[in-house]
Amino acid sequence: MKKRLLSLLLAGAMVFALAACNNNDNPSGGNTDPTDNPGTTVENAQGVTDTEVLVANTAAVSGAYASVGLPFLAAIEAYFEMVNSEGGIDGRKITFLHEDDEFDPQKGRAYLQQMVEDEKVFAIVGHFGTPVVSATLDDLKSYGIPSVYFATGIGQLFAENATTNEEGYNIFPIQPLYITEGQVMVARGVGNFDAKKIGVIYTNDDAGMNMLEGAEAKAAELGVELVSAQVTPGATDVSAAVTSIKGEGVDFVIVAAIQATMPTIVKEMANQNMTVPAITTYVCAAVSITEQIAADIAGKFDVYASSWKIRDEDHADDVAAFTEWMPEEYVENTDAESGWVAAHVFCEGLRRLEGEAVTWESYMAALEEAPIEIPFGGSIDFSNGQRMGVQSMLLSKCNPDVEGGWEVVYPMEDMATIVANAQ
Repeated sequence: MKKRLLSLLLAGAMVFALAACNNNDNPSGGNTDPTDNPGTTVENAQGVTDTEVLVANTAAVSGAYASVGLPFLAAIEAYFEMVNSEGGIDGRKITFLHEDDEFDPQKGRAYLQQMVEDEKVFAIVGHFGTPVVSATLDDLKSYGIPSVYFATGIGQLFAENATTNEEGYNIFPIQPLYITEGQVMVARGVGNFDAKKIGVIYTNDDAGMNMLEGAEAKAAELGVELVSAQVTPGATDVSAAVTSIKGEGVDFVIVAAIQATMPTIVKEMANQNMTVPAITTYVCAAVSITEQIAADIAGKFDVYASSWKIRDEDHADDVAAFTEWMPEEYVENTDAESGWVAAHVFCEGLRRLEGEAVTWESYMAALEEAPIEIPFGGSIDFSNGQRMGVQSMLLSKCNPDVEGGWEVVYPMEDMATIVANAQ
């Protein structure tokens, strides 16, 4: 992995050399629609030749987040190696460039400029980490470059009907977004638990407020009453919020908080002898969370969490390919699975263009053409400007007696299917 001097890049504001790509009225990011000039030859986009497609990303592979970045990056590289071993896609092999941004937004932004303007890559694949993604999202939109998979669930990525790059047309999130997950949580409450009044205890940070936003939207759509109470991220005393929600007489609780705060909320619910089921975000569906809450909730109520990936017999081919090509130390790693998904979805867009010119416009249209099956999961639908991340998720219950600490109780389903289960 190449290291380059950053001093000049970090010293000043970014100046975009690809001014032609800053065209939010044309989702191609500047590529010309061939129908405007019938009979003319359409040229491939930057980074695409007859034999190569050049893509890139930055991700932290050193420092505090290396334990996530290393397997994530290794899986992207492994998937592209598998594709290249089979001759590539439409005769083109994929070249993947990477820089270690160390989870530093300034470095991530400088490297992005370098990759798009100097290296002239075709696409960004596997953009990594909340601070870097937040710092570079406007830049990605301004360039208009196709950007597939973001290793974060921030609400800035969410769009229900993007038609311009300014709205996020060139942004293709796959990993669950917190706004979408908030919607799924309400759907689960209604469809699987016959909830009539839902309480939300949320942290007043991006994750918690995004989940609340999604929950409010879905509750309004379904005509379900929703009440909420906020807590501070990392708070050690959440008793007032729990008391408030308990006093509302809710029959289902959404714990809209990530790992640092979610166990504190659940333990306080148990301490106050609440008995209604609770659901939390997929990022909390880890054995470490089970170990923290299992004893407290035993005999009182169940805690559930969504998930968007599973290794089962329906995904046996995915698991086999992944196992064959991944470095042995990452074969069981969930972050590696995510990198594999990122590379797979990117390649599916290319496969849909076999025999055609590969432009930014044609590639993004190909991604929107039809839902794409996700390794280890359901599918992702980008049609009609949907930039919502996966909308099909399974539901697991906290259970210390099963491997991994979470037991699947409802299959991979989209929100319409879940709500149809309502009694």
